[in-house]
Amino acid sequence: MAIVYGNTTTYGQKIGILMLDTHFPRVPGDVGNATSFPFPVAFRTVKEANSETVVLKQDPALIQPFCKAAQELEAEGCKCIVTSCGFMAIFQKEIAASVNIPVISSSLLQVQLVSAMLAPGKKVGIITAKASSLGEKHFAGVGISHVDKVVYGIEDTEFGQTFFNGIDHIDLDLAEKEMVKVAQKMLTEHPDVGAIVLECTNMPPFTKVLQQATGLPVFDIINLIKYVHEAIVTPGYTGYL
Repeated sequence: MAIVYGNTTTYGQKIGILMLDTHFPRVPGDVGNATSFPFPVAFRTVKEANSETVVLKQDPALIQPFCKAAQELEAEGCKCIVTSCGFMAIFQKEIAASVNIPVISSSLLQVQLVSAMLAPGKKVGIITAKASSLGEKHFAGVGISHVDKVVYGIEDTEFGQTFFNGIDHIDLDLAEKEMVKVAQKMLTEHPDVGAIVLECTNMPPFTKVLQQATGLPVFDIINLIKYVHEAIVTPGYTGYL
């Protein structure tokens, strides 16, 4: 029998997710729903973080509690840290410097890769929870200031208001229609968009319908987490010749 060693209480969860302290529903596909993943994940709530402090205030006082929570998850055996709000891109460098494992502060980390895949002259379309709050500090945080991109928000939709008004329910059918409407508006105004990146970690439940409605590849936080998880714990290959 093989001898195994350990030094933590629990095992198997390689992805640690730092959650904002929110109360709206987290449906399958949302980063805050454990069933969104085909593997175990560990959650840790950062009590100081919410839609106001992260999205609206972009408060630097959040850096310390996020770094502390990331370090705790690393000590518990996690091999990658993820945050539950794409606006944390603004603090990517600080959180990454606090641990010895990869940090995914935001789905926006994919924008550079997506841009590199596209033909010259094609733009990356970013859909965010609040376009007026997403700016250069966030882009600089994840190294995409130079990328040719357009940003559209859902802040004027009922779905978008869920995150800022303390609403405890989501009309999923309406949210789907609103997401498609925003994407179609973006493509009408910018037909040179070649792919879409969803900033918001609450948007992956609508990735499939956006793919169908636009005919474009759609990248979200769940895509990215699965990609990194396989780099950490590859399932290997069981095919044959």
